[in-house]
Amino acid sequence: MKNKIKIAIVGGGIAGSSIAIYLGKLGLNVSLFEKNDSIVSGPPICHLHAGGNLYREISDDSCITLLKESIDLLKLYPNAIDYRPTVLAIPKEDKGDPEDIYDRLNLLKKEYENLIQDDNSNKVLCSSDEYFKIYDKETVLNLKNRDIVKNPSNFDEWMIPVSKNVNFEKLKFPLIMVQEYGLNIFRLSASASLMMENIENIDLLTNTKVMNVFDDKEKDGYILEYRKDNKQKSEHFDYLINSAGFKTGSIDDMLGFKKDRLVEFKSAYVTKWNDCSDIWPEVIFFGQRGTPAGMAQFTPYPNGHFQIHGMTETITLFKDGLVKNCSKSSQPKLSQKYIDKIDKNWSASDIELRTRRAIKHIKQYIPTFKDVQVASKPLYGAQQIPGNEASLRTADVSFEKERYARCEIVKASSVLTMSDLIVKQLIKLNYLEKDVQSKRKFLYDFNLDSKEITKVAVELCDNRSYPSDLAYTNTPVNRCNNIEI
Repeated sequence: MKNKIKIAIVGGGIAGSSIAIYLGKLGLNVSLFEKNDSIVSGPPICHLHAGGNLYREISDDSCITLLKESIDLLKLYPNAIDYRPTVLAIPKEDKGDPEDIYDRLNLLKKEYENLIQDDNSNKVLCSSDEYFKIYDKETVLNLKNRDIVKNPSNFDEWMIPVSKNVNFEKLKFPLIMVQEYGLNIFRLSASASLMMENIENIDLLTNTKVMNVFDDKEKDGYILEYRKDNKQKSEHFDYLINSAGFKTGSIDDMLGFKKDRLVEFKSAYVTKWNDCSDIWPEVIFFGQRGTPAGMAQFTPYPNGHFQIHGMTETITLFKDGLVKNCSKSSQPKLSQKYIDKIDKNWSASDIELRTRRAIKHIKQYIPTFKDVQVASKPLYGAQQIPGNEASLRTADVSFEKERYARCEIVKASSVLTMSDLIVKQLIKLNYLEKDVQSKRKFLYDFNLDSKEITKVAVELCDNRSYPSDLAYTNTPVNRCNNIEI
């Protein structure tokens, strides 16, 4: 039966692309509709979130969920990962203390150990004993006397650039280093694109806008009207998956489905540190979201490029950038100035102003962060958040009737949990046999050429007007198992 079933997925972000790959590998006929000329180009993605350690406000259960889901995502997209750790630092002016997260780190370490015992293929964040390390001030200052290591292979070697550059008078001790890796959106897009090329029953329709969706009154399913190559087309599908990102509510409105949600516009800034050739870990300086002392995130890329988040309303967040839907519509109405940024472009003055603010935000902790240039336009986009909780970090899929799935992931790591739930729904409809999932091992056999991924990622950087260095990682080898990426 699966050879006759037609599934439509609206939206080619990380959610829509991953579920297309999942269902395509199961033999289902999938049409993926994406309005842009390439897939996975939405809000800035830069972290794997292996344990949710960047978010002190979320629950332990949510952190455990993120740990499990991040391991799954890494196994699906191993060539999109920058295998470098992350330093967690708490400023003296912050109300929190490093000791506040010790229990959580030990909980996650134990959970990771259990996951490895259950399935050794889960050992992708090094050994459980190396999940995190605590650094007192004396240890960090001693590292300052060591030479920079070109290819760091352990926590101490990764910490050396931090010891030489960070203003420790601004921070509480100890510092914490954790196996929180980078997630490269350009390599992620390249990986997903190449995977789809190897699955003949996926029809990827880029530069295609879905104009309308309505119930098919003659047979079960939906009719999609869409525009491609300046031609209006109409087609029946047996099952519809809404993964339209921040436009998810517009598809709901077409079908009369009511769902509360938030939409938030955010951006991260791309800089070039001309005097820096060192390989850094990521560094997170905690702070209260939305205040002038909001979290600062310092994300490294090759050749002195750094992506910066400053969780303040003048940098990454925007004063009126978080909006809620009204009672008459499931689609929150984002201000037109942000729609223009998404659909058109940023002004040069706005790019300069906000990037300079981001640089200043980092310099309070890293005074040596000088001679820094604005490298490109920001990485930006709007994100949907189901419900009314802006701090929500774990979400996947919800259903309307039996032939409509709504994907609203908040973090990229949730894509396979989402996919599993949709597959269960398709099994209930007898579209698939009951034993198809079997720990998803069928998903992890692509064996993509890392050089080809890099080539496609460089092309994506060029097409999207970003520096080509962002197509690479600082760690061409996964040091946990010495696999070249």
